[in-house]
Amino acid sequence: MNIQDQFRSVIQWEDPIQEELFIKFTEHGDEIKNASKLILLPGQGCVLTYEGKIESVFEEEGMYDLKSDNTPFLTTIKKFLSLHEGSEHVMGIWFYRKADILNMRWGTRVPIAYTDPTYTFPILLSAFGNYSIRISEPRNFFENVIAGAATYGYADLKEVFLSRITQPITDYLANAKFSYADIDSNLNNIAKEVREKTESVFINLGFEVLDFRIEGSQFDKETLDRIAKIADVQAEVLAAKIAGVEYTEMQQIKAMRDAANNQSGGAGLLMGAGVGVGASNLMSQGVNQQQNQVSQQSEDPMDKLKKLKEMFEMELISEAEYAEKRRTILENI
Repeated sequence: MNIQDQFRSVIQWEDPIQEELFIKFTEHGDEIKNASKLILLPGQGCVLTYEGKIESVFEEEGMYDLKSDNTPFLTTIKKFLSLHEGSEHVMGIWFYRKADILNMRWGTRVPIAYTDPTYTFPILLSAFGNYSIRISEPRNFFENVIAGAATYGYADLKEVFLSRITQPITDYLANAKFSYADIDSNLNNIAKEVREKTESVFINLGFEVLDFRIEGSQFDKETLDRIAKIADVQAEVLAAKIAGVEYTEMQQIKAMRDAANNQSGGAGLLMGAGVGVGASNLMSQGVNQQQNQVSQQSEDPMDKLKKLKEMFEMELISEAEYAEKRRTILENI
């Protein structure tokens, strides 16, 4: 606020910055001239103090005559004409942002720990989002937070709210115990519940909540690893169902193939355990039984060929096994 003359005839918030919430009109040596005008632009409000007390709060845009009889804070104009240093009558003017404050960021400071209700493994969950607010009780906020500070910005406000809403959010998510598979599909419901849990924090400080959003959630690495393993098993179960075999049977076939391809691996371990030739026979019998089960599922050669191809594409049988069995089926047509 640059002042050219010693006496101020027009008082207004010049060149407001987006990040400013409250700012005091302070110009050393300035005096308010008789019949000065206070101008409030759209989205602005003003708090006026006199001798340490709030005299009035202006919330409507427009021009106010500081000499007018209907100005509530002005009882005797002479008391306000001497604002220079050392005056016994001191008036303060604070402008504040009345417009909406959009997209204030929030996030859990530390991960929330609980046990997944479906899969019973421990979870560490973090959440983040944004909210929009509007100052609804400027007097309340001015008295309890501003406390005469010359400026107060978004960064200060964000820290105040973040330090107060994190705990209610953490308590809610920890007690709700959403399964990891249900978090994303319930973000709107979670946001609604969290807004209800935290709204009193905003109201108590003089703000109205316009909206509260959850943009996403994040799990710790250990939880993500467990989720990946579960997803792999679910995919294999689905693949076994498509192939028309039991999941345990498919696992047996896979284990036998791995052992056969790595004599120093699974098969070698079986040999070292004393299973010996019996284990090799068991693997051969298992493969033969599995192939027989597949071939007996349908007498229709087309169904047999379809099932056989699915098993080959899922790498349940080798290319040589697929070719031999396919030739057998075609010869029997």
